[in-house]
Amino acid sequence: MNETKRIKSALISVYHKDNLDSIIEKLHQLNVEIYSTGGTKSFIEGLGVPVTAVESLTDYPSIFGGRVKTLHPKIFGGILYRREEAKDREEAAQYAIPDIDMVIVDLYPFEETVALGAPEAEVIEKIDIGGIALIRAAAKNYKDVLIVPSQREYAPLQTLLDKKNGETDLADRRKFAGAAFNVSSHYDTAIFDYFNRELNEPVFRQNITGGMALRYGENPHQKGIYFGNFNAIFDKLNGKEISYNNLLDIDAAVNLIADFNDPTFAILKHNNACGLASDADPTEAWKKALAGDPVSAFGGVLIANYAIDAATAADIDGIFYEILIAPSFSPEALTLLQGKKNRILLKQKNNLSVGQQFRSLLNGVALQDKDLAVESINDLKPVTVRKASDDELVDLLFANKIVKHSKSNTIVLAKGKQLLAGGVGQTSRVDALKQAIKKAHTFGFDLNGSVMASDAFFPFPDCVEIAGKAGIKAIIQPGGSMKDKESIDAADQLSVAMVFTGIRHFKH
Repeated sequence: MNETKRIKSALISVYHKDNLDSIIEKLHQLNVEIYSTGGTKSFIEGLGVPVTAVESLTDYPSIFGGRVKTLHPKIFGGILYRREEAKDREEAAQYAIPDIDMVIVDLYPFEETVALGAPEAEVIEKIDIGGIALIRAAAKNYKDVLIVPSQREYAPLQTLLDKKNGETDLADRRKFAGAAFNVSSHYDTAIFDYFNRELNEPVFRQNITGGMALRYGENPHQKGIYFGNFNAIFDKLNGKEISYNNLLDIDAAVNLIADFNDPTFAILKHNNACGLASDADPTEAWKKALAGDPVSAFGGVLIANYAIDAATAADIDGIFYEILIAPSFSPEALTLLQGKKNRILLKQKNNLSVGQQFRSLLNGVALQDKDLAVESINDLKPVTVRKASDDELVDLLFANKIVKHSKSNTIVLAKGKQLLAGGVGQTSRVDALKQAIKKAHTFGFDLNGSVMASDAFFPFPDCVEIAGKAGIKAIIQPGGSMKDKESIDAADQLSVAMVFTGIRHFKH
């Protein structure tokens, strides 16, 4: 079998025609016979290039409003017949089936139509039938046929045509066939996902094209790739290549800040907040966040939900950090912050929209709904004799947002909408509390009048007792322990206010 083949004929049926003109003109220069239909045929004719209508091969017009155009044995026979098989060649001659050496397809924009919120009738019409069948047929017969399955492959095709003047070898055709099955599997997954929004079948499918190679994974000896559209969420304004660990911190930061409406600044390290504050004065929010743990802030990820002005930028510029994320930067702030070439600056354009999350484990995948619960005043159930004051309630809800985004077991201490300290990732809730108290004292915070948030209930009253003796005056926790009464009694003895939310916020 001769692996090198010359393209003598091509079937072209595409939705996106941008950058197709130079390909058409090259094929014309190479004396390739072109078959087409509908809008693509009109486009080719507009370039002054001869084109044969598919209908002239099939003796059938485009029917059912364009639903059936290329679905015909003369088309699929010309793609699928095996050139090295004598019987296939005889049948092709018997039924006047022409050779089709190359197929160029670009499918209807199904995903884009769904994303626009189009009515179902319009969405259904964007399910491509003929196009996907052409892709699969040509890819299956890659030994004889070159398949160009999407607009993304126009440029590689142009390069191939320019380099080899219309010839392809088996490696070329197999490479394009692989891209074709990537396109078809992604397309089918998108359609299934659309229908499964109502069916809710317990099926896990993910097909994200365009992976971005990372320098390495979590550690240098691990390979890392990011699959997703980072540029749809951020504009990268400065800095070095983003790493795997950067992505984890960015994700944690964006999820955390999304729960705050007041002007808020947060500093994260290893996915946990080490400093966070809300304040009407942007610079004060930054200063209070830094005060929470100026040591851990070194090399951290910084995020604000407000524009970074020149004054705030000047303060921030004084420390070393990896990443700064904000919805916008003033021109003066941006000029200053871009002074260090490795510093990553991200302008956040959109919030995260995914409602589910998954992780690989035990040779499989665990899927769950994302924790989107954000408690309000109406969700709080006072359970102690002393009731939390208005200011304490504000701080309790503030602390509870932070505890939700901290690794379990976790305790958060706060006052005046400022994170005083957190004890995170501990195997014991008592250890988490002791860690938080020690840390707060290390950085000179007075815990008298502060509040405490816990991601889960207290199985024993010990945490309440330790907190009360440290000066903490109000506690927020889910409740639900068999020994809740013991914790309530301990709080009453110490004149500590306590509220239950009924919602646990484990994070592992």
